[in-house]
This record gives sequence, structure tokens and C-alpha cells, in this order.
Amino acid sequence: MDYRTAGVDVVAGRAFVERIRSGVEATHRPEVIGGLGGFGGLTRLPAGLRKPLLVAGTDGVGTKLELAQAHDGHHNVGIDLVAMCVNDVITSGAEPLLFLDYMATGKLSPEAMAEVVEGIADGCRQSGCSLLGGETAEMPGFYGPGRYDLAGFCVAVVDEDALIDGRNVTPGDAIVAVASSGVHSNGFSLVRRILDANAIDASSTLPGTAVPLIRALLEPTRLYASLVKQLLQHEIGIKAMAHITGGGLPENLPRALPKGTRAAVDPGSWQRPALFSWLQEAGEVPEADLWNTFNLGVGFCLIVAPEALEQTLSQCQLAGHQAWALGCVEARPEGGEALVGLPI
Repeated sequence: MDYRTAGVDVVAGRAFVERIRSGVEATHRPEVIGGLGGFGGLTRLPAGLRKPLLVAGTDGVGTKLELAQAHDGHHNVGIDLVAMCVNDVITSGAEPLLFLDYMATGKLSPEAMAEVVEGIADGCRQSGCSLLGGETAEMPGFYGPGRYDLAGFCVAVVDEDALIDGRNVTPGDAIVAVASSGVHSNGFSLVRRILDANAIDASSTLPGTAVPLIRALLEPTRLYASLVKQLLQHEIGIKAMAHITGGGLPENLPRALPKGTRAAVDPGSWQRPALFSWLQEAGEVPEADLWNTFNLGVGFCLIVAPEALEQTLSQCQLAGHQAWALGCVEARPEGGEALVGLPI
């Protein structure tokens, strides 16, 4: 017996590391010290910060991986992995600094795994952070052949004086919605049940379009780091931000607000993307479940003073993001709901 016959190919693992080396090192910011292959990644903090705070976050891609592995969506879930972490940490006004990934698989598939890493590197480049290191674990017998799982870890940095934590939010402030690219990476346990119940395959298209349903569902999570950086550089006074992930608007938007306030949302301020309408109809999903599961077209929210609303919308558009006035902040009555206005 040897390790290879037991299911772990050490030589293939070393070849895989060499294959991804150039793509990983291309993401490195100037602060990175050394290259890939050590026992730990090294990086300095960016210069010029008086009181630097580190902001850390971790996440995965969830059961979207099931769909991606069945339909060769490996690159896209690599981007998803970065987005799910980066979009969280930037809500504090922090700049993404470094990213680490963990991949576990039953048997190393160099092609698929390399596509995943290329997607992770792509997401890191778009977000301006270094892919500082990672781990690929072969676990035969634990994961089936060709199956893998992902976890990501992001560290960002912000000067304490520039920290955005919602403390300055007051009634009357405007809530700006920034569009999602689709379902992103939440709710796929429900999505997959709907696909199975409707016998959806790679040839199925979104009704009324030529867009394959599977491709639309595998569209990667939109990254908002560069947008937030541009808004901060234009000195738009962002008071709070929310990443709309699992739980949708009802769960995530109130997390950005201080005690004594609530979000008043206008559900008529945008047209629900056709993909979500199809999911609701095909799965006979109750309206409340839809709002509490999916982002429904809203991927990120910004809270600004009312006088900054038009400038914020303009800058979002210039940065290539669709954005609109979603609602406003109100005083929250004792015992009142944290979010009002939704038809649920």
C-alpha cells in the first residue's frame, strides 16, 4: 500500500501548485512579502494609516457548488467565493487586503481545481486584494469523485477614523439599492429543488428569452469593492452599508441600522428580474419565502444623507452599476418592525 493507491496523489498536488502559481502571484499587492509555497503568507499593512483596524470575514458558496460541478461552472464559483467574503468586509469602509481559500476534494481534478483558483484570482484582482495563500485537501472516501467544497477568508483594513458602522445614521437618510447580477450565492437548496421539480436541464431557457436557465443561475456574485472605493474617494458620506445575502432584504438591511431606526422600503422602486419571477412561478414559492430567501435584484445597499442621494446614484452609474433610491430610514417605534414596506 502507498498514499497514491489510497487515493491521494502528492505528485499531482505539487504539479497543481506550480500550475496556479503565476495566477495567484499576479494578484499580489505591493505589501506582499515573498511568494507562494511557504507555510504562511506575509504582508505589510498599507502605508499612511494612523490607526489601522483589521476587518475579517469568512464564507462559502453553499449548494450552488452542486449546480456548478454538474455544469462546469468552476470559474464562476471561484468568483462567488471571493464576493461572498469581500462584499461583507467592505461594509465597514475597509479595503480588502488579502484572501485565503480552502478547497477540499475527493480526488484532485487539476483542470476543475485550476478553473476554481483562476476564478478566485479573478475575483481578487477585481477587488484589489492579494490571494495570499490557500489549502487544497484531497480527502478520498469523504468526498465523492469529482466533488469539492470551498471556503474563503478575507482580511481588510480601515483607518479607525474612517470606520463606517452605522452610528451616524438618522431618520430621513436615503437608502440606495445597487443591483445584483442574479441569485448570487444564496438560496440554492430551494433553487435546486425547483430545477428538479421542473426537469430543467442545460437546454432549458428562461421563458421568453434565449438565455439558458442554468447559465443565468450560475452567473457569479457581483463584486462591489471597487464601487465602494470609488464612492469613498469622491468623499460621498456613506453612513452605512449592507450586503444582501441569505435572508434577503428583511434580514440584512436592518443589520446596518442603529437602534431606534428602521428601513422603509418601496418595493415598487425596481422591477423584479425575470429569473426571480420564474423561480417563484415554477416553484410556487410564497411571496414571504421569496423575500426571505433571495436578493430579488438588490445585491448591496448604501445609506447616505438625503442631500447626497443624487451624487451617489450618479457615481454608481459612472462605475457601471445600476442603482436607485430604495427607500429611507425612519424612527422605529417601540416594538415596531425593523423593516417596513414589503408586501409580506
